[in-house]
Amino acid sequence: MQMNLKSVGSVALVLALVACASSSPDVIQRGDAQRMAQVQDGVVLSVRTVVVDGSQSGIGAAVGGVVGAIGGSAGSGVQREAQVLGVLAGVAGAAAGNAIERFSTKEEAVEILVQLKGGDRRAIVQAKGSEQLAAGDPVILVTTGGKVRVTKAPK
Repeated sequence: MQMNLKSVGSVALVLALVACASSSPDVIQRGDAQRMAQVQDGVVLSVRTVVVDGSQSGIGAAVGGVVGAIGGSAGSGVQREAQVLGVLAGVAGAAAGNAIERFSTKEEAVEILVQLKGGDRRAIVQAKGSEQLAAGDPVILVTTGGKVRVTKAPK
């Protein structure tokens, strides 16, 4: 029973860490700090809310499968039954772990359509940040290491 509690605790910890990963425009990755970034001026044409689907790295399925197998095999005193229960519970745990990971990493975002000063248009999807963007707002697109974020232009 104590091993099951440790396993459940491990699953909760892994899923909590996965959920902490952020794509917010207000959070800069450590590797992007103190790096030169390309900046382009533009104007917001439109903003709409979208949902970024959750990730399926396999961590949730793996941890859920292990926890399910351990819990299921402990459910019977008969070795043959314990093995069958372990396999069935492992499959169910993997499916549940995968679903939990996908749900916990889903996030609300915005799709921003921007007209650049040169006339080109760009569509950028980013997590909702602290700034509220609206059509007509002057913005800058900051590109660092292949990642783009949109923020209001300084006045």
